[in-house]
Amino acid sequence: MSENQSRRTDLPSRTAYSRLLDRAIRILAMRDHSESELRRKLTQPVMTKSGPEPIDAPPEEVDKVVAWCQESHYLDDARFTRQFIASRGRKGYGPARIRQELNQKGIGRSEIDSALYACETDWAQNAREQAQRKFGEPLPVTFAEKVKVQRFLLNRGYLMEDIQNIWRNIDE
Repeated sequence: MSENQSRRTDLPSRTAYSRLLDRAIRILAMRDHSESELRRKLTQPVMTKSGPEPIDAPPEEVDKVVAWCQESHYLDDARFTRQFIASRGRKGYGPARIRQELNQKGIGRSEIDSALYACETDWAQNAREQAQRKFGEPLPVTFAEKVKVQRFLLNRGYLMEDIQNIWRNIDE
């Protein structure tokens, strides 16, 4: 056996905490995550050449890693929520859809409400822009065509009052 091979076997394996911390930093380097997303990803099996390998880290280690990420400002649910709202709003989604997606990512209702209230997005204007992008200018005025526009915007997550506001402004 060569000298290098014997050294490798003598080295102690890395602790569960250090493996989890490395994994958390790699995950958070890609994009911001909510705390529950990070916890879920840290406990998922790791894909290796031989298939998925389960994580052998106890829950206390996951808690320590999450706490360290929060203390180091790598993990912040409020920042994640603000950035997510801005990103999805730019992509043409409305507040109802954004609220649902944030809820699925483990963000609390009160935090979602305060972030949506604090953002300076004009949802009615966004709805109008999405409708114009999809259906052209001028927007349809017949009942059947309006229903298509409304259905499209509702599926994108806009509220009915913002959708109806589009035609109120046209009539005035």
